[in-house]
Amino acid sequence: MDKRSHAAEVIRLSNRDNVVIALRDLDAGSDIEEVGVPLVNSVPRGHKIAVRQISKGESVYRYGQIIGEAKADIAPGEHVHVQNLGMGAHQQDYRYGADCVALPKIAETRSFQGYHRADGKVGTRNYVGILTTVNCSGSVARFIAEAAEKAGLFDGFPNVDGVVPIVHSTGCGMSGSNEGYQALFRTLSGYAQHPNFGGILLVGLGCEVMQIADLVGGRQIRADGAMRYMTIQNEGGTRRTIERGLRELEGILELANQTTRAPAPISEITVGMQCGGSDGYSGITANPALGHASDLLVRHGGTTILSETSEIYGAEHLLTSRAESREIGEKLIDQIKWWEDYTARNKGEMDNNPSPGNKRGGLTTILEKSLGATAKGGTAPLAGVYQFAELIDRKGFVFMDSPGFDPCSVTGQVASGANIIVFTTGRGSVSGYKPTPCIKVATNSETYARLSEDMDLNCGDIVTDGVSISDKGEELLDLIIRVASGEETKSEELGFGGAEFVPWQIGAVM
Repeated sequence: MDKRSHAAEVIRLSNRDNVVIALRDLDAGSDIEEVGVPLVNSVPRGHKIAVRQISKGESVYRYGQIIGEAKADIAPGEHVHVQNLGMGAHQQDYRYGADCVALPKIAETRSFQGYHRADGKVGTRNYVGILTTVNCSGSVARFIAEAAEKAGLFDGFPNVDGVVPIVHSTGCGMSGSNEGYQALFRTLSGYAQHPNFGGILLVGLGCEVMQIADLVGGRQIRADGAMRYMTIQNEGGTRRTIERGLRELEGILELANQTTRAPAPISEITVGMQCGGSDGYSGITANPALGHASDLLVRHGGTTILSETSEIYGAEHLLTSRAESREIGEKLIDQIKWWEDYTARNKGEMDNNPSPGNKRGGLTTILEKSLGATAKGGTAPLAGVYQFAELIDRKGFVFMDSPGFDPCSVTGQVASGANIIVFTTGRGSVSGYKPTPCIKVATNSETYARLSEDMDLNCGDIVTDGVSISDKGEELLDLIIRVASGEETKSEELGFGGAEFVPWQIGAVM
């Protein structure tokens, strides 16, 4: 592992691999010791180079795992990418629980400064949310927030981080009972009781499929009672809804302002782990570093959530082998099978996931991308598998089903209870996810320098400066704790988070 040669120009990730990864742009004809022959082509950094003859139909290995099948004969020193590498048939041995080894607990008590809620959860922020049941009430929710800001309503509530309108493009024109409805129901319910909200104002139109009465259902969604709801039709239109909304908002703000930060064990931190704009470095630097931080948090009793089911495809066996029970492992495979059917009936395919940007960064197949993405999950046992936006009800490393589309996947993780998001990126990403702060981690030093105003941590120094993955993981955990205690991330400083609430729309729009 981590065999480097010729001034770290390439890296070989496993003795089994028949490719190495370029760590800088390499010219045709370059002599690379690990390759053994002059390079046939110019190879961009992050891309693969064959280190021996690979025959057409033969498996190509990276990380010691199959990432695809040669579409043509590949000579030593040749660039390996979309022109000569494809998916091919692949079978996985799921080995349920075979590699499940409990991580040793860390006795040291570490804490953060969080907001303790009446239901026992702890928030990392203290926002008030204006949550909408349907797209039709989205503008009015924004009008209420804008009117509150214009009136200086927040000035007397220093312990509140702000008001967040949560608007979206669905809530009607859908079945009232299918899996799409249930996913939206879980999402809205999860946001309504999220610990990063000190209170919620729920606004509907009145005639939509996603009825407020069904969401509330006669139950107390928030243990602190800091929730109010209304519909535009019952209030008598836009102006009256805004007027009542401001009155209700003031009462919610008074309740939310009573909560201040206090010490909490880091076992109350739940991290949603994401990667987007991935490149050839993702599985070498940032994702393994996040995996190490995940293991550390789990050892402290915390929770980490891996998602993006379409981006673990081909690497799911690495998770099932760590499942705490066969039932948990089979639940993950059931999700994989659902996705195979879902993409097929919508005339898609699982291998269409690597985006043009992923491919420019050196990733060729979904198998290769998935193996790097799964590294975010570290080595901890897989303690549970959850539906999209389903409330996480146990500690440890878990998986939540979601698309690979980052805003949608994060929306599900937040609804499930994530109070911190860590987002690794190779090509670069700009987004935020109110009410949950998002830490952006660059996989390479070039992206970190180019997008320094958006990136919170550089993992490129794992390659350029020889920083160990474990040291970088510990640095990342320290950053997570500081952010959980109130330190602003770059996306928060820039004001992101107003457009990234994206519930997963499953099924027909009618």
